[in-house]
Amino acid sequence: MKKVLLIDDSNLFREYLANKLSENGFDVVEARNGLEGSLKMRNDMPDLIIMEYYLSRKSSVEILKEKLANPNVADVPVIVVSTKIDREKILSMASYNVKKFFSKPIKLDALLQTISGFLKVKVEIDNSPCIIEAHFNDEILFIEIALGLNSEKIELLKFKITELMQLYGVVAPKVLLMMSNIELTGNDSNKLKQLFDTILEQTGARPKAVKVLAASDYLNEFMRTSHDYVGVEIKESLDLAMDDLLGLKPDQIAHDQVAAERILSKTAPLKDTEESIELRFESEKHSTEGERVFPDAKIAVVDDDIVIQELVKTVLAETSWNVSVFNNGKEFVRELASNTFDLVFLDLMMPEMNGFQVLQFMKQQKIEIPTIVFSALTRKETVGKAMSFGVKSYIIKPLKPEALQQKAVEILVSDF
Repeated sequence: MKKVLLIDDSNLFREYLANKLSENGFDVVEARNGLEGSLKMRNDMPDLIIMEYYLSRKSSVEILKEKLANPNVADVPVIVVSTKIDREKILSMASYNVKKFFSKPIKLDALLQTISGFLKVKVEIDNSPCIIEAHFNDEILFIEIALGLNSEKIELLKFKITELMQLYGVVAPKVLLMMSNIELTGNDSNKLKQLFDTILEQTGARPKAVKVLAASDYLNEFMRTSHDYVGVEIKESLDLAMDDLLGLKPDQIAHDQVAAERILSKTAPLKDTEESIELRFESEKHSTEGERVFPDAKIAVVDDDIVIQELVKTVLAETSWNVSVFNNGKEFVRELASNTFDLVFLDLMMPEMNGFQVLQFMKQQKIEIPTIVFSALTRKETVGKAMSFGVKSYIIKPLKPEALQQKAVEILVSDF
């Protein structure tokens, strides 16, 4: 059994990584600070050392110097992790047999692959398609899951929730779980149980404080027959879920604006620190998965704003996808007579022919193209009307580049 020495002041990060390495057959030795790490390095003779750059009681550089002077551990490879470190410090560690540097938040698959290569031990990991995002707004925890369920990422979510609650100073949050582009079956029952157990146990929330936004017959049946989750409600519309969580009523002033702000914005953490746990895998960088599934995708951008046109083209420039832009709905509809597309980015407010008219035309002509709407309009009636046409996603302006590419990948992967 290969022995790994893990040196990190963060109990949460250490516990998470120690659990994952132990599950994969490694003997893990934990050290809570630099001094303890130095002692255990001499006494336990590890095959690999993973340590945070910034340590208390003894610095990482002091440990590396001691290691280099000790012939018993001088050749042991080292992986250094840190949230913030400049390039000069990274380069200076090369002489101490530091083989790899990872920035926090660390992507699990990349780290395990590196460990596997150093120690010549095969590491198994669930690679089921799955995207999980989590963030706080006030005391509401928003969790978004798309494409499918992945046991590794649900395990990551366990620690991510704990980390977020510590950073944002929330004791018992309300939870909105949003599931999209997922076809759930009986094969997902164990992962669903893992997901809901994780949410309830890590947040400490009462089941009635957890709302699920999803459209799944199997999920409804699963919740109906699972007595552990009595009180967790499944909602079929976003406005109903948010009304319950926020205690808003339709006649309240600024109802729609309040709900939209809670969904779209992210509260700043109380502590001056960054998140250390990443819910994405390294293999999901950029749009490789979308390109693999559909390498020659044809993308239409329908918007009268040239800035938006250029933004989308720039974001997708690194892909092999073919991007066509149209200044209004009329131009796009005319093109549909002789051409088709695999994905459409559609603005709602345009001259000559607006986005709703385009959606209505496509519906009447039975033209089914996955569509992502982006608009500055946030009223729930507007969002609901767009979604009634089968729109895959509704992104609020101003646009975030990472959201555009992420949603495009999600939809192309799920549709093809």
